[in-house]
Amino acid sequence: MLLYLVTIVTWLVYVWMKRRYSYWKDRGVPSLRVSFPAGNLQGIGHRHLGLIMQDLYGKLKGSGAKFGGIYSFLKPMVMVLDLDFAKDVLVREFQYFHDRGMYYNERDDPLSAHLVSLEGDKWKSLRTKLTPTFTSGKMKMMFGTIEEVVDRLEGCIRVRVESGECIEIRDIISRFAMDIIGSCAFGLDCNSLVLSDPPFWKMSLKASTSTKLQSLISLFATTYRKFSNQIGICVLPKDVSDFYLGAVRDTTKFRMDNQVSRKDFMDLLIKLEDNFTFNEIAAQAFVFFQAGYETSSITMTFCLYELALNQDLQERARKSMEDVLKRHGSFSYEAIQDMEFLNCCVKETLRKYPPVANLFREITKNYKVPETDITLEKGYRVVIPVYGIHHDPDIYPNPEVFNPERFIPELSTNRHPMAYLPFGEGPRTCIGERFALMETKIGLSRLLQKFRFKLAPQTSTRIELNKTGVFLSIQGDLWMKVETVD
Repeated sequence: MLLYLVTIVTWLVYVWMKRRYSYWKDRGVPSLRVSFPAGNLQGIGHRHLGLIMQDLYGKLKGSGAKFGGIYSFLKPMVMVLDLDFAKDVLVREFQYFHDRGMYYNERDDPLSAHLVSLEGDKWKSLRTKLTPTFTSGKMKMMFGTIEEVVDRLEGCIRVRVESGECIEIRDIISRFAMDIIGSCAFGLDCNSLVLSDPPFWKMSLKASTSTKLQSLISLFATTYRKFSNQIGICVLPKDVSDFYLGAVRDTTKFRMDNQVSRKDFMDLLIKLEDNFTFNEIAAQAFVFFQAGYETSSITMTFCLYELALNQDLQERARKSMEDVLKRHGSFSYEAIQDMEFLNCCVKETLRKYPPVANLFREITKNYKVPETDITLEKGYRVVIPVYGIHHDPDIYPNPEVFNPERFIPELSTNRHPMAYLPFGEGPRTCIGERFALMETKIGLSRLLQKFRFKLAPQTSTRIELNKTGVFLSIQGDLWMKVETVD
C-alpha cells in the first residue's frame, strides 16, 4: 500500500512538473530545454548570473521574437530579446512593470526593504522625497569633499610607488570609494585608506560577498517571495544588519543631540523621520552606502585595467584631460564634465562590464503584448539581460574589444537608447547615477594625471569575473605596476 501511494505521488509530481515546464511551449513562446531543479539557470553559484543570462539571450535571440520564455526553478520568466520591447517594459508601459520583483522582508531583514526593492506607492513616495539630494547642484556641493579623499588616495599610491612595490589596485580603489561614500553620505571618516581592516570595510565586504549556497538561497527567495517571507528568509547576515542599524542609530542620535546639519544624504533621511520608521530610514542609508561605493569602485577598477592593457588609449585619455585642465585652469565640476574622451572610456567600461548585469521587473497586472495573442500574466518576472545586450555583436561589433570611440557623439546618438543600460532606464533608473559618475571621473582623472598604470608581471591579461557577487566584478586580485607621470 505504501509503495502504491509513493508511486502515485511521484507520478503526480512528475506530471505537474512536466506541465509546469511546458508553460511557454503551450503559449507559442520560444523557449529552451529545461532541467530540474534550477530550470534554465543551471550553473548558478558556479557562474555569474549575468553570464548565464547572456547565454540564454544568445540562444533565444535567433528566434526573431520580442521575448523568450525561461524558467527560474519551476517559475516561468520572460526574457526580453528586442530593444523596442525593452523600452515598453522600462518606459512606455511602465504601469504594467513598475516593480522590480525583488525579495525583501521588513520583519526579519529590515535593511532589505530599501528604495531598490520597495514597490508601488511606497516606492513612488520615497523616490520623490529622495530625488532632491541627487541634483547637479548637490553634486557640485560634494565636489570638494570628494577631492579631499582623492588627495589621500594620491598620497597613498605615491608612497607605494616610491617604495617600488606593485599595487593591488582593486583593494585600494574599493577603499577610496568607501571613504567617499562614507563622507558624502553620512559625514563619517571610514579611514579605509589608512586602517587595514576598518569596520565599514569589513561589513561592506561581507554584505556584498555571497557563497554558492547564499546565491541559491537569494535566487530562491526572489523566485518564491511569499513563501520565503513566511518562513523568514534573510538575505543579509545578522551581524551586517546589526552593524548598519547601529551606525545609522548612532549617527542620527549624534546629529539630533548636537544639532548638526551637513546637507548630505543622512541629513535628508533624518528630516524624513516623521514620514518613515527608523528601520526604513536605515534601509535607505544601507543601500546608498553599499551600492554607491561598490559600483563606482568596480567601474574605476575595470577602467584602469583596460587602460593598462591599452597604453595608447591611456595616453590619449591623459592628453585630452590635460587640454581640458589648461582651458579651465584647475580641477572643477565643470572641467570633469568637459573631459569627453574620459567620459567615453567610462561609458565603454560600463558597456563591457555593467555592474548590474541584469534588470528585473515584475508584471504587476496582466499585459497583452501588442501585435500578438500572448498575455503576460501578473506575478511573473521579466529579465532584461544587460550584459547580453552590451555584448551583442549585432549592436556592438567586436564586443570583447575595449573601444571608447563607440561613445563619441556621432556614433552613440544613432544607437537605440535601450542598447546601453548600465543604470537602467525609465522611472526606476538608478537615482545615484550622477553621483556615481562624478566620483568615478574625479578619481580616474586625478590618477591618470599623476600616474601611469601597467599590468604587473603576475597579472593575467585575461581576468576572471566573479561567480556569486551581487555586482559584476573581478575575481581575485588585480596587481599593477604604477609609475609617476613626468
